[in-house]
Amino acid sequence: MKLARYKACICEGSAESAIIDILLDHGLLIFQREEMLEEEVIRCRSGKKFEEKYLRKGFTGKISVIRILDSRREKFKLSRAYEHKVDVINVITAPEIEMLIILREGKYRDFKKSGKKPSDFCREDLRLPDVKSYEFVKRYFADPAVLVESIKKYHETAKVRKGEYTLLDLLA
Repeated sequence: MKLARYKACICEGSAESAIIDILLDHGLLIFQREEMLEEEVIRCRSGKKFEEKYLRKGFTGKISVIRILDSRREKFKLSRAYEHKVDVINVITAPEIEMLIILREGKYRDFKKSGKKPSDFCREDLRLPDVKSYEFVKRYFADPAVLVESIKKYHETAKVRKGEYTLLDLLA
């Protein structure tokens, strides 16, 4: 994965933001916080809103927009004026980022048998009501080595389509 000089990391939800912040804070990604627009994770899913807020600042080079999301269908549409200045890289966490917790807990088989969504399984079966909150995920993966191990396990179990990226691809 080749990234431009400027990077924007857009996360779909709070849990994804927490995971990226943990990895950034421990220097575990292929880019550093200092290379990112405003040096923080962005929570803006619309290409149009992203363009209005961030791209009209007159950058001299290309920007890599790294989107962390669980949907393969969600589009990130930019206007013609900017589409040549931006590389959009989708990092897919399908079915949901909560799979990292299920794998960490060693409950993958139970999850598969349950037929539930990962977040529902975490709430109901693992009794983790705040599974989608930033604070919970930051505490749960306080040890970054545990997070990296969960990412590796997730990559092994996920159905990664050709040309797709996962969190593993962002690890340094």
